[in-house]
Amino acid sequence: MLDALITVPLWYTALIAFGFGVIIGSFLNVVIYRFHTGKSLSGSSHCLSCQTDLRWYELFPLLSYLTLRGRCGTCSAAIPSRYFWVELVTGVLFMLVILMLSPWYWLFGAMIVSILIIVAVYDLYHMVIPNFFVGLLILLALLTTALDYWLLPDVIRIMWQLLAGALSYGFFASLWYFSKGRWIGYGDAKLALPLGYIVGLTGTFSMIVLSFWIGTVISLGLILGGWLYRKRGQSALRFLTSPLTIKSEVPFAPFLIAAFLLVYLFTVDVLNLISYVLPA
Repeated sequence: MLDALITVPLWYTALIAFGFGVIIGSFLNVVIYRFHTGKSLSGSSHCLSCQTDLRWYELFPLLSYLTLRGRCGTCSAAIPSRYFWVELVTGVLFMLVILMLSPWYWLFGAMIVSILIIVAVYDLYHMVIPNFFVGLLILLALLTTALDYWLLPDVIRIMWQLLAGALSYGFFASLWYFSKGRWIGYGDAKLALPLGYIVGLTGTFSMIVLSFWIGTVISLGLILGGWLYRKRGQSALRFLTSPLTIKSEVPFAPFLIAAFLLVYLFTVDVLNLISYVLPA
């Protein structure tokens, strides 16, 4: 089966992965909405406003949102744009998994990015990282390591990966402990454990540094954007419930996940970036 996939042109496989990814993204939206609500994942999709079950032609990922112009076809209530973006991002990440990873890791890569999308969005909305998804990531990290060892038996490399996961967890757990939860949440430390384990020791260093860089740039951008909106007489950016300030609590998991994906999919190395920007 894997050999057959390898013989197919890579761009064609990537397009198939994108289509499959947006379908998976539609399911991820259901998981994000219904997780810890007591609702079954198998229930029919419906409008969150009028509760009307969606018709078959309203269930096409991406296309239905665009053709309906982001509104329910029955009551015209606005459909959260999150549904569209989760589907699109999942499709893009599935495509990148095909383009950037070895075929042996396609399945694990797709599962890892799917769980990370759920974690990122859930943390954005609820400021919580569910232990269930962290546990799944730990399991996938161990399975990926088993595949690593099967392809290239190297006990020393496995030990370095274990150390990377422990150091990644220890770094963020220390920030949480010494700040008494003001700087970072303990859930972020738990999330860093499998992520560090997956990218290895050098990747963990880049992931940690990039997460703070990304967090700083985005947070400052949101603060600046909110200030500009207030100057124009608007209270906050549309996707923020209240104005963002330096003292605002911001979910860190999306930044950590973005940094992980840069390292995992593109093997971004912070030291190489620094040497490129600041040559000796």
